[in-house]
Amino acid sequence: MGSASQALPPEVDVAIVGAGIMGLALAYHLARISRLKIAVIERGYLVSGASGRNGGGLRMQWGDPGNVRLMMESIDECKGLAQQLGINLWFRQGGYLFLARSEAGERRLVRNAELHAEVGAPTRLLAPAEAQAIVPQLDVRDVRLASFNPEDGVVFPWPFVWGYAAQAVRHGVLLRTHTAVTRVEALADRFRLHLGSGESLLATRVVNATGAWSHGLNRQLGVDLPNQPHRHEILSSEPLKPFLDPLVVDLGSGLYFSQSTRGELVAGITLPDAPDGSDTSLSLHSSLRFLGHISRTLVQLMPIVASMKVLRQWVGPYDVSPDGDAIVGPSPGHPGLIQVCGFTGHGFMMAPAVGRLLARWLADGTPHPMLTRWDPGRFAGGQAHRREDMIIG
Repeated sequence: MGSASQALPPEVDVAIVGAGIMGLALAYHLARISRLKIAVIERGYLVSGASGRNGGGLRMQWGDPGNVRLMMESIDECKGLAQQLGINLWFRQGGYLFLARSEAGERRLVRNAELHAEVGAPTRLLAPAEAQAIVPQLDVRDVRLASFNPEDGVVFPWPFVWGYAAQAVRHGVLLRTHTAVTRVEALADRFRLHLGSGESLLATRVVNATGAWSHGLNRQLGVDLPNQPHRHEILSSEPLKPFLDPLVVDLGSGLYFSQSTRGELVAGITLPDAPDGSDTSLSLHSSLRFLGHISRTLVQLMPIVASMKVLRQWVGPYDVSPDGDAIVGPSPGHPGLIQVCGFTGHGFMMAPAVGRLLARWLADGTPHPMLTRWDPGRFAGGQAHRREDMIIG
């Protein structure tokens, strides 16, 4: 699945910087449908970035029809992805259960359910007692309304990445790990990538798939985009007797949690902004502030976990776009530099569909409505406006 010693040719058609889920899904699909010479350059090991640090959730419960349709496609692809990639993804469709405690949250769930019915997503609204019937351990005294989609699910993030990597290599992609791209130089009709190993690589097109780290590459070429990193924390518990099928989300607090196939409870939460501004840093150090906040919130919603032992806690950065939409496509001023960033913490679940549609566009120019909507140039004229409010975590 790639190595630091992978030989690279002097020139490739497409150089993908970043071997996270987006970069590898794109490489895999592009190699399957084209004869392009493709190289993926990763500065660390596979799953060292945000793709290996998330909760593995996949949901079609969004507030915008474009995102709902995209995730219906992504989840549908995941049903056969383990066979396609030749690896066990631990994919299970236990559903997503959203809980609303406020009038505003209740309105969001009602609006979403109406939208989902229009596009064919099997989301249904539940009274608090019906939500408790799905997860009896919940305290639903303050819950006004819930929504549930049984086709939403969870995967184990690491084999998701490994599977795409192995199959990309099998289809001829060159995967170089433990090698940083230290500088990107724009030439007349291509780019020269300078590598930390002392090598250089010419590429007709460069894909910036580095997520929250994308500014480092962009600013070298004078590309200024408004996405910003935002650190998010997550934890996992000791193995518990299986009791939880869906991934549960509390809209008010941003708390989410699910149970893995091995029994661990995996949970994260939206923290209030830190007074020192550290939430916008790329620090991957865990904090006591997070542990205290999530413990209080989780025990209040599900008292049964009060004595649960936490085994592991870690950080993964969201790559936050100011309008909630991803930033995908040719860069302003450098159309050969393709952005794949700004997914605001949800790129992992969108990657199966996005990798496929972006590969088609790179191979033969096939358009897609979401690529038009995600155009990186939309910020220049002040045209961007928020369409999505179901940003979780």
